[in-house]
Amino acid sequence: MFRRIGTTVVRHPVWTIVAWLIAAVAIVATAPSLPSNSDESSFLPKSYESIKAADLQERAFPSAFTPSAIALYQRTDGGKLTAADKKDVARITTELGQKKIDQVQKVVPGQPSKDGRYDLTLVQMDSKNAGQPKQADAAKVLRENVKELAKGTNLDVKLGGSAAQALDQQDSSQRGQALIGIGTFVIILVTLLIIFRAPILALLPLVLIGLVSAIANGLIAYATKLFDLQANSSISSILIVVLFGVGTDYFLFLMFRYRERLRAGDEAKEAMVNAVDRVGEAIASAAGAVIIAFLALVLSTLGFLKQMGPALAIAVAATLVAGLTLIPAVVSLIGPKVFWPSKSWQREPANARFAALGRGVQRRPALAAVASGLVLIALSLGTFGYKATFDLASGSMPKTKESMVVQDEMQKAYSAGAAAPTDVYLSSTDGKPLDKADFTAYAQKLGAVDGVASARMTQVSKDGTTADFTVTLKYEASTDKAIDAVGRVRDVAHSDAPDGTEALVGGMSSIYKDINTAVNHDYRTVFPVAALLIMVILGLLLRSVVAPWYLMASVGLGFGATLGATVWIFQEGQGHSGLMFMLPVIMYLFVVAIGTDYNILMIARLREEAREGRSPREAAGMALRYAGPTVAAAGFILAATFATMMLAGNALLTEMGFAVSFGIAVAAFVMAMFFTPSLTALIGHAAWWPGHGDRAAGTPAGMGAGLGGSEPLAGEDRDTVASDPSGRLG
Repeated sequence: MFRRIGTTVVRHPVWTIVAWLIAAVAIVATAPSLPSNSDESSFLPKSYESIKAADLQERAFPSAFTPSAIALYQRTDGGKLTAADKKDVARITTELGQKKIDQVQKVVPGQPSKDGRYDLTLVQMDSKNAGQPKQADAAKVLRENVKELAKGTNLDVKLGGSAAQALDQQDSSQRGQALIGIGTFVIILVTLLIIFRAPILALLPLVLIGLVSAIANGLIAYATKLFDLQANSSISSILIVVLFGVGTDYFLFLMFRYRERLRAGDEAKEAMVNAVDRVGEAIASAAGAVIIAFLALVLSTLGFLKQMGPALAIAVAATLVAGLTLIPAVVSLIGPKVFWPSKSWQREPANARFAALGRGVQRRPALAAVASGLVLIALSLGTFGYKATFDLASGSMPKTKESMVVQDEMQKAYSAGAAAPTDVYLSSTDGKPLDKADFTAYAQKLGAVDGVASARMTQVSKDGTTADFTVTLKYEASTDKAIDAVGRVRDVAHSDAPDGTEALVGGMSSIYKDINTAVNHDYRTVFPVAALLIMVILGLLLRSVVAPWYLMASVGLGFGATLGATVWIFQEGQGHSGLMFMLPVIMYLFVVAIGTDYNILMIARLREEAREGRSPREAAGMALRYAGPTVAAAGFILAATFATMMLAGNALLTEMGFAVSFGIAVAAFVMAMFFTPSLTALIGHAAWWPGHGDRAAGTPAGMGAGLGGSEPLAGEDRDTVASDPSGRLG
C-alpha cells in the first residue's frame, strides 16, 4: 500500500501539491471561528452535583446576583479609605451602571473590608454567556471605564472576577502562543541546519507543516462545532507544538530513509518511492498509536479534555497524511538539491558514539537494563508526593496579571472564601413551601462544619420551595483544604436536610470537587483504554504477544519517572501547592503515545537486524548503532519544541512543557536507547512469540531464523553501505 502511495505521489507531485493548496484555501476560508471557553463549570457533565446546583439556581433564583467582575478599590497611599474616598466609590459604581455596557446586567456596591482599606463594586453579567469571549470583551470595556472614572481621585482601582480572568487569560494565551511559535520555529530550524547543513531542508518542514497547521485548525473548528465540544485557549498552544514537533519527527524519518536510498544508488525519484515504501508503515503505526491515545480522551468526563482529544488526533492525522504525500511530492520535485550545499549526504557517517553504545548494550544487556530501570524507578518515587490544584484561571496566566492581583488582595483583605462562596440549595421534594422554622438550625449545622467561616440563609424562591444558604469557607476556593471542606459541607447538607427536602451544594469549590472526581474517573478509564489500544497496535505491528507487554511496561515506568521529576521540580523545588489537575492525563497520553513511537522505531530496527541472522544481542547492538542517531535527533527536536511551552509564562503551560519534554527525553534517551533494546536482547527470540518476526525468511525457527515478515519498518538512517556485505541496502 505504501509503495503505491509513494509511486502515485512521486509521479504526480505537482497535482499533489495543488490538491493540498486547494484544500487549505477551501478549509481555511469556510471554517467556523473557534471560541474559547474559560468557564470551569462547562467542563463537567450535567450529572454532577455542582452543575445540578447551578441549574437549580437559574430556575429558583433567576435574578440572583452572582458577580462576574469585581472592581477592587484602595487608596494610592495604602491607607484607610476616607469619607471622600467612599463617596468616590459610590459615584463610580453609579456611573458605571449608567453606561449600559454589553453583557452587564447589574452594577451594585460591595462590602468594605474589615480593616477599612478596601471597597468593592460588583458587576453581574448574563450567566448564559459565562466564560465566552463576549464577556471578556465586556471586562475590557469595564476595566477601561472604571479606571477612567477613578482619575482625579486618591483611589487605585483594579478589575478582577471571572470575566476579567477570562480577558487576562486570553491576552496571556496570545502572548504565550507567539513565544511558543517563535521558539518552536527557531529550535527546528537550528537543529535541522546542524543535522543536515542544508538551508532548504531546514526551512522545508516549517513551511509545509505551517500549511498543514492551517488545514488542521480548520478541521478542528469544524469538528468542535459539529460535535458541540468545548474549546479552550490552551489547546492552541499545545497544537502548535504537536503539529511542528510530531511533523518534524515524521519529516526526519522520511528524509533519513530518502538519504539512505540515494546513498544505496537509487535514482532520485525511485529513492523517494522506496523511502515511502520502507518508512510508511513505521510512520503510520507511530501516528496510529498517538491518534488512538488522543482519541481515548473522548472517554473523559471533562469537556476540556474531550475537546482536546479529537483536536490533537485530527492534527496528528493531518500530519501523517502530509508525511506520506505532501512532503514526498515536494522533495521529489526538488531532488537531491534539497541537501545543497552540503556534500555529506553522499557519504556514510561512522556513528562512532552510537556504535560504542551499541557494543556496550550488546556485551552487557543486563547491566544496561538494570541501570536504566533503576533510574526510571528512582525518579518514579516522586509520584507519591503528587498533589493536584484546580484553579485553572490562575494556572493559565502569570500572577502579575491584574485579575490575579485582585484575587490575591481580596484573599488577604476579606475571608479567603469570600470571593467565591459556597451555596447550599435546600428544596422541597413534594412541591410544598419549605418550613422556615427549620432554617436556623440547618444554617447552624452548616456553620459548624470544619473549615466553614460562616453560614446563613440568604434568600427563598418566590414559590417558597427552595432556600439558598450561603456558606463562606475559611479557604480560597481552589485549594485542597477548600475542596475537602466542601466535601464535609455536602455530607452535612445531605444528611441533616429536614424531612421532605433535598440539598444540592454549588459554587466554585463544589465545581472543583466534582472536577477532582471526574479526573479520578478518567484515570481509571482513559489510562487503561489508551494502554490497551496501543498494545493492540504494537501486537499487530510486531506480530508478537510478548513484546507489547514489556514495551508498555517500559513506557509506564517512563510516565512514572516523568511525573515524579515534575513533582520534585515544581512542588518540592519551586513550592507549588500542587500540579494542574489535568497534567497527569495529558502527560500520560503524550509520554505513552510518543514514547511508544521511539520504541517502535528502535525495536523495528532490532527486528530488521535479527532477520539478517544476527543473535538477539548482536541485533540490539546494531539497532542502537543505526537507529540511535534518528531517535536522538527526533527526540531532541520534539522535547525541545515542547519545552518552548515553558516560555508562555503561566503555571499550566510551564508544568506541561517541562513534563512532556522531560518525558519525551526519557522515552528517547533512556527507554528507546537502553531499556527496550537491552530487555529485548535478554528475552531473546521469545520476545517475538508467536510470530517469530525476528527470523529471516526460509530458515527453520530452531536455527535462529525462521518465518519471514513484511518489509522492515525502520524510519532511521541505514548508515553504512560499503560496510554492508550482505548488500541488503541495495
